[in-house]
Amino acid sequence: MPDRVTPPLFTFANDWHDRASEARKDVAEMDRRWEHASVLVVAGEHVATDGDDLAWRPSADVDAVGDRIYLGRADDGTERFAVVVDEVPQELAPQSLRMLAPVLGAVDAGLAAHAVGVAQWHRTHPHCSRCGARTEAAEAGHVRRCPVCGATHFPRSDPAVIMLVTDAEDRALLGHQAAWPDGRYSTLAGFVEPGESLEDAVRREIAEETGVGVGEVVYAGSQPWPFPASLMLGYYAVADAFDINVDGVEIAEARWFSRHDLAAACVDGSVVLPGRLSISRWLIEGWYGGELPSEWA
Repeated sequence: MPDRVTPPLFTFANDWHDRASEARKDVAEMDRRWEHASVLVVAGEHVATDGDDLAWRPSADVDAVGDRIYLGRADDGTERFAVVVDEVPQELAPQSLRMLAPVLGAVDAGLAAHAVGVAQWHRTHPHCSRCGARTEAAEAGHVRRCPVCGATHFPRSDPAVIMLVTDAEDRALLGHQAAWPDGRYSTLAGFVEPGESLEDAVRREIAEETGVGVGEVVYAGSQPWPFPASLMLGYYAVADAFDINVDGVEIAEARWFSRHDLAAACVDGSVVLPGRLSISRWLIEGWYGGELPSEWA
């Protein structure tokens, strides 16, 4: 496989914060940290904002009622929490994290992804999957417990593979989904099935969607994607069979692009690539060797 250029990291990829998970079970300690914390109000994928920034507010000023999520300690040493509500009040200028994330700094993007990921889980898993009873939040928002049968439930991340396929001429395979506007192309992707390795998931998804066979598969990087609960695992793959036969259901069209052809298509607008929020764009530009001019609106 040819060497790849490593473009600047994409959103959510270098957003480390100290989650201090060892403190979550200590209710008294969580109460103590709350007293001096900065708090973000969250509802689903929507967060409170102040212009193009997250609206972190002192805990004493937060009157929203909902489950508290301890996010941890930011790089400036402040304790950070989120409060999960049904709807972010309009006076807090709610915005979708999906739209806001590209302009956030790395730390705030990571904290917001953490908050939104857990908030989405609370919203979609209010009942015990064992007995059906209403569960209760515990361990600073990272667990739900059933008061009836005693079951303990944890947030889950759904693994999904996303991959850029190249051929013997080092052309890239990009696909167009049937639901997308004309000209929109991206890398192939799909969820990992039970009992399946990541490499086999890459090969299966490519074969199912385009009919292209793949041999070598090399891991490139990952991206948490809290919309609602995916972990995108990025790969480069090398085709050993090159004829394209799209499934016609999810993928309506797929094409091999040389670097020259893709750059020209981006310039004239006939191809529109994913925005830089996504690991997909990062994979494409790693293959291309630099930035390309087009992105989704």
